[in-house]
Amino acid sequence: MSRSIILLLGTAAYVFFFLTFLYLIAFVGDLPFVPLTVDNGPDAPVGMALAIDLLLVALFGVQHSVMARPGFKAMWTKIVPPALERSVYVVAASLMLILLYIWWLPITATLWTVEAPAGRIVLWALFGLGWGMVLLSTFLISHFELFGLTQVWMNWRQREIPSKNFVTPFLYKFVRHPLYLGFIIAMWASPVMTYGHALFAAAMTAYILIAIRFEERDLTAHLGHEYAEYRQRVGMLTPKLR
Repeated sequence: MSRSIILLLGTAAYVFFFLTFLYLIAFVGDLPFVPLTVDNGPDAPVGMALAIDLLLVALFGVQHSVMARPGFKAMWTKIVPPALERSVYVVAASLMLILLYIWWLPITATLWTVEAPAGRIVLWALFGLGWGMVLLSTFLISHFELFGLTQVWMNWRQREIPSKNFVTPFLYKFVRHPLYLGFIIAMWASPVMTYGHALFAAAMTAYILIAIRFEERDLTAHLGHEYAEYRQRVGMLTPKLR
C-alpha cells in the first residue's frame, strides 16, 4: 500500500472518529438537534432495553480493550500496515459507538430532575467541563498520535516517530487518568437523569474501571519502576490528599 493512500486513509479515519465523538456529546447530553440520544429512540419493554443496552456497552468495551492490548497489536500489524494500526483501531471504536447510537433503547422513567435554575446551570457546566477535560487530556498526551494521524504523517515522510520520555503534564500531575475522569463527569452530570441514562453512565463507568486495570498493567510492564512510582504518588481518578 502506498504511503499516500495510507495518509489518506489515516486522515479519513481521524475525521470519522471526530464526527462520531461530537455525536457522542449530543447523544449523552440528549441534545435536541440529533435524531437518536440516550433518552430518544425506539420504544421497547424495559427488560429488552436493559439486556440490549448492556450488550451494546459490553461489545464496545470488548473491542476497545482487546484491540488496545500489545499482543493483539503485534498480530494485527501482520495484516495491516503498522502505520495504520491506530487508525483501524479508531475506526473500529467509532463503528461500535455508531451501532450503540442506532440500537440503544431508552428507558425514560426519571431517576432525578433538577428544576432549580442554579442547579441546572451547575450540572450543564460540569457536563461541558467533563468533555473539555477529555479533549484537553488527549492534547496533553499527544492528541494526533493517540488517534493515528502522527503515524500516517510520519510514514508518509518516511521518518520514525521520535521516542518520548514519560511525562505528567498539567492534569496528569493530579490524577493518572484525567481523560477517563472527564468521561465520568460528563456522563453523570445531567439535570434530568433517566434510568436509561443512568444505565449508560453506570455501565460505561464500570467499563472504565476495568479498562484502567488492563491499561495500567501494560504501562507498568512498558515503563517499569517509573510508572509504579507514579501510581504510588498520584491518584487514579481522584487526587491523593497526601
